[in-house]
Amino acid sequence: MERDNTTIRAQFKKALNSGVTQQFPGAFNAMVGMLIEEHRFNGVYCSGAVASNSLGLTDTGITTLSQVSLFVQQIIEKTTLPVVADADTGFENVAQTVQEFEKIGTSGIHLEDQVDAKLCGHLEGKQLVSTAEMVAKIKDAVNAKSDPNFQIIARTDAKSVEGIKSAISRAKAYLDAGADVIFPEALHNENEMELFRKAIDVPLLSNMTEFGLTELLTINQIQNLGYNMVIYPVTMQRLAMMAVENGLANIKKTGSQKEVISDMQTRKRLYEVLKYNK
Repeated sequence: MERDNTTIRAQFKKALNSGVTQQFPGAFNAMVGMLIEEHRFNGVYCSGAVASNSLGLTDTGITTLSQVSLFVQQIIEKTTLPVVADADTGFENVAQTVQEFEKIGTSGIHLEDQVDAKLCGHLEGKQLVSTAEMVAKIKDAVNAKSDPNFQIIARTDAKSVEGIKSAISRAKAYLDAGADVIFPEALHNENEMELFRKAIDVPLLSNMTEFGLTELLTINQIQNLGYNMVIYPVTMQRLAMMAVENGLANIKKTGSQKEVISDMQTRKRLYEVLKYNK
């Protein structure tokens, strides 16, 4: 599959400013990325949590740049959609991280303002780096990219730690440092999202993750709030893993997979997705 990453990035940047909220479901492998494209979503999101979970690890900054970039690259190679990746706190070297993700064809990454031993943004106990340290990190990221359309997305976890006023203040500083998009993590509801939209005059990313602190909204609600992009980071993995758990339990109980055949993707459908006849 041929990808023109330069064109894809330019189109993604244009789409972010189109007034239409871009929907990016999360993929946990290449075939999910293919299905996201088949279902005509705007792009694919690669979650750091999903990359960690797929390796049997917690989302606590354990994974390496090489592990995550391989995970993302395998997905990129099977889709023509823009792919945005979670780069956690930037790994060991932010400039190297940007260059690696740009090289493999990613359309953008987000960096967060937690300390390196980060936590899921919807858990208690998060610790932040100083605004100055995050600003320096963003400047390094901006200077490292070679394609001006490669999106540097600044995520702030400050709302849960320091309050929404601090989160907005940090976001403005990150914009001044050169960030293209702001990702305010763990806002609770539409009112808080509206406050951010009124304060920040660049593309905003909304995270619709389940079992977290944020009220789950429809695409129409998110669109009406003026958010430019929405991610569903772990949704597909959660759906798949629940199906796997139920299937294993049923086989153990009945001694056969016959009762769960109707829950499975058929061989015919699998081959359709993979374009087997080509």
